[in-house]
Amino acid sequence: MQSLRTLFITALTLIVTVMFGTMIATAKIGKKDAKTVAKISKHFSSVPTMMGEFVQFGPNGEQTGGRFFIKRPGNVRFDYAKPSPILVKADGKTVGIHNRKLKTWDFFPLSKTPLKLLLANRIDVNDKSIKSVKTERDLTTVILGDKTIFGNSKITLMFDPKSFDLRQWTITDNQGKDTSVMIFNVQRNVKLNQRLFRMDQRAILRKQRGED
Repeated sequence: MQSLRTLFITALTLIVTVMFGTMIATAKIGKKDAKTVAKISKHFSSVPTMMGEFVQFGPNGEQTGGRFFIKRPGNVRFDYAKPSPILVKADGKTVGIHNRKLKTWDFFPLSKTPLKLLLANRIDVNDKSIKSVKTERDLTTVILGDKTIFGNSKITLMFDPKSFDLRQWTITDNQGKDTSVMIFNVQRNVKLNQRLFRMDQRAILRKQRGED
């Protein structure tokens, strides 16, 4: 089973890439590539909510997947499909990772994680974040790296060159191992109930301590 740290990084990776369009407008790249990036950014900034499915391929060939929901600012949910027992949520203040099998929760302050930036309405990112942009007939590829968030790892994002929709991405970790994610059946600008992201941290912690 993946460690909580790996699952948390995976969740952050999903956020980075799904919300990528809001964080790349200030990159110092060539004029042509900058125009491409600006179009991607404009496309994604016009989508405050989205939901869909994802399939994740790990560095050892393992495969997981599930559904995701995003509502800016500050809200996200990743439901990993069985046999994975993991659920990841952010409710605007707190990030929670729930292991349904073990009936445990781990919490992180949203303000102390990159999610605070990545789920904001407006995001300012170091202009060195974008390492390269490559536009081909059937694919636009952007490589993103930021040591302040991901250390020495990098993310390769692949977009449709006409619609600017995100197709898939690959994260390369500090050990050079790749994890690839494909998203599909994406619905944009959908109405999402706030209950999807809600979690009563105090009640959960009391229950885990056996106080209820």
